Amino acid sequence: MKEVRVAVIGASGWMGKVHTMAYLTFAHFFGTGGATARVAVLVDRNPGAAGELERKVPGARVVQDWRQAVNDPEVDLVDICLPDNLHYEVAKAALLAGKHVFCEKPLADTAAEARELAAIAREKGTVTRVGHAFPRNPVHDRAKEIIEAGEIGEIKLFKGCQHIDVFADPAAPFMWRADGTLAPTGIVGDTGSHVFSFMEFLVGRVSSVIADNFVATPRRPMVKGLTIGEQVGLTGDEALADVTNPDGTNLLCRFENGARGIVDFSRVATGRKFMQTYEVYGTKGSLVFDYDEVNRLRFYTNGDGAGRRGFREIDVGPENSNYRAFLPLPNFALGYNETKIIEVAEVVRSVATNTPMWPTFETGHHICQIVDACMESSRLGRWVDIPKA
Repeated sequence: MKEVRVAVIGASGWMGKVHTMAYLTFAHFFGTGGATARVAVLVDRNPGAAGELERKVPGARVVQDWRQAVNDPEVDLVDICLPDNLHYEVAKAALLAGKHVFCEKPLADTAAEARELAAIAREKGTVTRVGHAFPRNPVHDRAKEIIEAGEIGEIKLFKGCQHIDVFADPAAPFMWRADGTLAPTGIVGDTGSHVFSFMEFLVGRVSSVIADNFVATPRRPMVKGLTIGEQVGLTGDEALADVTNPDGTNLLCRFENGARGIVDFSRVATGRKFMQTYEVYGTKGSLVFDYDEVNRLRFYTNGDGAGRRGFREIDVGPENSNYRAFLPLPNFALGYNETKIIEVAEVVRSVATNTPMWPTFETGHHICQIVDACMESSRLGRWVDIPKA
């Protein structure tokens, strides 16, 4: 049995905590028959985080410089949970050092950077993974099975959205996610990439887009060190910072297979704490998903008799091995953290067997191409084609 030794970079942040938890717990659900993981190094530039990290993961070495982890001969897998603008630099260094790499989305700030990372990974023969975890909810395996079996026929239309209201209030404080230096593509790379991952997983490659990006509130009060979800009181004396990346996007797209797409996402949808939906319409039927019913799919088929047609509810359950690892009964609701555990279990298995699993850096490159095209299309005000290379 192979032990995969992991370095988590950005360990005290939200994603760093989620990933670390997943490495520590996945074997409880998926067993140790294929491979195990050991968190060998935790990286966080905040020296004040060291003590807490050491207590949470006894035996892990805690360092401040990510280069120490990347160059550590005891590390097999580098797991990147950093702001967007650091993904490319750290991932490239890790690949060049011969490490397997698991990087949170978006893979890079530009498609050119993502293409380079995918090329280096191919040259080095390393396993790569991008953190598009939402499609690893077992309910989407069922959707893909239905689509690939031809049960809804030829796909003609995809509709998708994802919205939150973290910046809905004009007085909501500025955070790094609104900084075009740290997160150059803003909501397009942050949230849009989630919707794009469903498009790639269920429908196929996108060939062109026309997008309208917008900033809802151009300036916001600064609160030092603020992180997403944190509640703070304002004094009214805060300096204002410019929002330098998009708050929301509306777009139309075309797929290589001839299907069309209508997509919207934002961080300014008042009252939407987390809204994620998709609808896939084919010539024989359709599928509908709503995150509020996180393990439920709605399926419509023209195969039902006249007067009997309507959407039926399909609750994913233990017939799916990933679901069964957690729960013995359907519709008990797997949440976000369980989906990340499924993701990490797949990453460890991929590294242990040297077998790539979706979504690799190749997938991440295509999704970065869609992000690039949205940014360019909104700037130019026209359709933009997405090259195959």
